[in-house]
Order: sequence, then structure tokens, then C-alpha cells
Amino acid sequence: MNLSVVVPCYEEHECLPLLFDRATAAFDAAGLDYELVLVNDGSSDDTWQLLERFARSGRANHVVCVDFSRNFGKEAALLAGLSHATGDAVGIMDADLQQEPETLVAMYRKLMAHPEADCVAAYQERRHEGALHAALKEAFYHIFKAMADGTSKMVPDASDFRVFRRDVAEALLAMPEYHRFSKGLFAWVGFETIPFAYEPSPRAAGSSKWSLRQLMRYATDGIFAFSTVPLKLATWVGSTAAIASVVYFFMVLYDAFGLQNTPEGYPTIVCLILLLGGLTLLTLGIIGEYVARIYVEGKGRPVYIARRVVVSEGGRLRETGFERSGEQPRHVDARS
Repeated sequence: MNLSVVVPCYEEHECLPLLFDRATAAFDAAGLDYELVLVNDGSSDDTWQLLERFARSGRANHVVCVDFSRNFGKEAALLAGLSHATGDAVGIMDADLQQEPETLVAMYRKLMAHPEADCVAAYQERRHEGALHAALKEAFYHIFKAMADGTSKMVPDASDFRVFRRDVAEALLAMPEYHRFSKGLFAWVGFETIPFAYEPSPRAAGSSKWSLRQLMRYATDGIFAFSTVPLKLATWVGSTAAIASVVYFFMVLYDAFGLQNTPEGYPTIVCLILLLGGLTLLTLGIIGEYVARIYVEGKGRPVYIARRVVVSEGGRLRETGFERSGEQPRHVDARS
């Protein structure tokens, strides 16, 4: 199989009929032997019913539909999609058609035209977002690349919209960590990556499910997942505060005994207590973020749980039932 296309879906019932039309038309016109791996991330609307109906229709020869037991997040959906993908190359795109199937075909062709490359990563030439939103994203990429370990090959402003070879997919699957950040994982595994400029289209329907608060949390998770700089920062802040307190101690001694001034103790003590208390809580908070991640990883819980997986081959459906991350998908065994 030439290409597996992974599409995470969350509350996308308005976009899915358009996605099915555009995707099948684009991939059929390109003459590709392809499969669509569609992951329902615990949607409460008709997303799953539409996915199952599409699989049953036979409009695409190979369709895999994964239905999560609840909303586990986009990163979990990407992991599930990669686990079920069987193509020699794997593509990732969103369901809202801001990332067009025709662009993904062009990215696939560019990858095939460059045998020395392992991945083609799309980045936005121009952002159609608010000024604050765009500035925060740009600042994050600069900060992340400066702080994160092993991300020297990170393509600036690159999204999850990309096409890559099977070796890259296997490398990503070899990292089953719970707190995942795909942009960092793609950079960490290395491989030769070609940037691909594109301009996103407007959403086909509906609205984005990502709020600014969720994006900020996602960015924070990425930094804590790939960098120990916050821990070092806590050490630097603590060391600076300790040095400053020693310097201030000698200044107080000089003021009292050298200049014969009476120290004004109460305001000074209160300010120092507030300063040192704040620094202590900040440091504990940073350490707590890492300890919480160790705690979650130590429990060994699966990244996702799928209550059912429906596989369609030419419209013939079979359901493989319950599944969790870390297990070899049963339909992949059957094809291999």
C-alpha cells in the first residue's frame, strides 16, 4: 500500500461528508493505493455514525475506523492512527479541510521525488489568525527549540500536517510515553525532513475546538515533556536568591555596625519572606510538574482505549472489538 492517511476526528460531523468527498476524489485521481485511518476521539455528536457509514459505503478500498471509549485528545488519536496504518508512507491531516487532501498528495509526491528524505513537513506561509494568537505561536516555537533537547532538526512553524516514510512511523511508535507532543517527537527522532510551504484553507464547517487556554496548556506540556530547563531555572533562581540574601546580610551588618544606623526590621523581613516564599512555591511547582509526569508514567496506563475498531475492505466490514494502546492491532496481523 502506497499511503495511509491518519485523520483524528472530534466533533466533526459537519466536516466529515465534505472530507470524504475531497479525500477520495484527490487520492483516486492521483492513482494511489491508499487507506484512510479515521479516529473518533470520543465525540458526542454523529461523528462515529458517519465514519462507520463511510466505511460501509465502499467508496474507499481500505478504511479503518477507531472509536475511542472517551475523549483522550489529539495526541492519543495520532498514536492510534499510526498503530493502525499499514502503508509504506503515512500522512497526517485534520478533518476540517484546512489542510487539503490535494496538498497532502503534493507532499507525498515530493517525498517520493526525494529518496534521500524521510519526511515532508508542512508549514504555514501566512497565518490567518489573530495577531496575539500568531505571535504566541511564533514565540512558542522559538522558545521550544531553544529549550528542548534533541530538536535541532525541528522545522520552524511546522504542524502535524506531514507525510513520512514507514521508518519514521515505527520510530514514533517505539516511544509509548503517556504525555505526547508530536511536534517534538518528530524532531527528536531525527530523519531528513523537507519543509513544504502551504496556505491553510478556511474551515469547511463548524469551529475550532481549541481554546487559547488549551493551546497554552498544550505548549506547556510540550516544554515539560522535552526539556529539563525549567528544573535548571529553579536551581538558578534559588542560587541567585541565596547569593542575594548573603549580600543583603552583609549590607545590614555594615549599615548597623559601620554606619551606626538602626535597621528597619519589620518591612525588610516581610519583603524577604514574601520573596523567598514565592520563589520556593515557584520551584516546588516546577518540580511538581515533573513529579506528576513520573507518577502518571509509572502507573503504566494506556494512552487510549478503543471500544471498537471497524475495518472495511471494499465495503466488507469486520469489527475487531476492544483495544488499547501498546497492543498490536489485530487487523494489522491479518494483513501482514
